[in-house]
This record gives sequence, C-alpha cells and structure tokens, in this order.
Amino acid sequence: MAKLSLFERRRRRVRTTLKANSGTRPRLSIHRSGKHIYAQVIDDAQGHTLAAASTLDKDVRGKVGSNSAAAADVGKRVAEAATKAGVTRVVFDRGGFLFHGRVKALADAAREAGLEF
Repeated sequence: MAKLSLFERRRRRVRTTLKANSGTRPRLSIHRSGKHIYAQVIDDAQGHTLAAASTLDKDVRGKVGSNSAAAADVGKRVAEAATKAGVTRVVFDRGGFLFHGRVKALADAAREAGLEF
C-alpha cells in the first residue's frame, strides 16, 4: 500500500477537525485549481449547498484569472450569497490546501464581507 500524499494527509486532518468542531454551523468549502477557484457553503446535516461562487460565474468569467484578486472577489461573492441565504457563521474547510496565497485571500475577503469563522 502506497503512502498517502501530503495533500491527502492534510485533507484528512482538516476534515477530522471540522467534524469534531462543526456542530450546527455550515461549512465553507473551497477548491483551488490551476485556472480557477471555487467556494461553496454546505449544510452537511441536510446535504445541501446553500451558496456558491467561483471564477467561472458568468459575470466574472473573462475578467479575472487564477490570482489573489480573483480569489478575493470569489470570497466576497460567496459571503454575500451566504448572507442572502441567512448564514453568518461558518466553519472554514480549506480542503488540503495550505492557508496561504489565494486561499488566504478568499478567507480574508469572506470575513470582510460579513462571514464569521
């Protein structure tokens, strides 16, 4: 059996911590690819996505690429959508990604736009 990659190890560690601490709060989950960044607020109890935003949205597509400015824009958009859905407090799920660069920019913008985590 092959060893797990560092990414998979971080992902499992983050998910275990989230399950222990989540309680009744929804989860702000992010995914970062080479070209885009995605964020969604998920209610794990019901298995529904409450709000989502990405650099693939029609009004954003073509304007921004995969950089910190784009991530900050996605963070702001997902926070606004979550607020419209009645969510103000979330648990931040960074997946297996390091909290640096685009991930940090998205988190900071979401906090400034009104999400608490």
